[in-house]
Amino acid sequence: MEVSGKAVLLGKNINTDTILPGKYLTLLDPSELAKHAMEGLDPTFAEKAREGVIIVAGKNFGCGSSREQAPLALKHAGVKCVIAESFARIFYRNAINIGLPVLESPGVTKKIGEGDLLTIRLEEGLVSNKTRNQAVQALKLPAFILEIIDDGGLIEHLRKK
Repeated sequence: MEVSGKAVLLGKNINTDTILPGKYLTLLDPSELAKHAMEGLDPTFAEKAREGVIIVAGKNFGCGSSREQAPLALKHAGVKCVIAESFARIFYRNAINIGLPVLESPGVTKKIGEGDLLTIRLEEGLVSNKTRNQAVQALKLPAFILEIIDDGGLIEHLRKK
């Protein structure tokens, strides 16, 4: 399984309220949630993400509340994968549950620049930076998580079983 897109760099401690502000939690349509992804940090994020992006972030991405709408908003905005130095546990699991690939790679923010073109081979955890002609290794996802992502999330995975 492979994903490609331009890198959008974010800092550390990006919390779920930054990813999707609480005032939008009443929205039920994922495409409506997507319009508000990261809007407090970058009001143009949803427009940029529409073409398919890969978020590259520092430590503790997705900290804060356990709202599962945060990864859902990112996925439906066009985020193909999130690579971070580390993740808040509940965000990580929520992302997997909705089929959004998340990879952990310590030091990744020092190796990838804003707008770099990335291709990621999820099975290997290999991030190819086409812009810099370099590779970055992320932690490999276990086979069962790859199955869930490939099936489009946990619910679809269970339906297949």
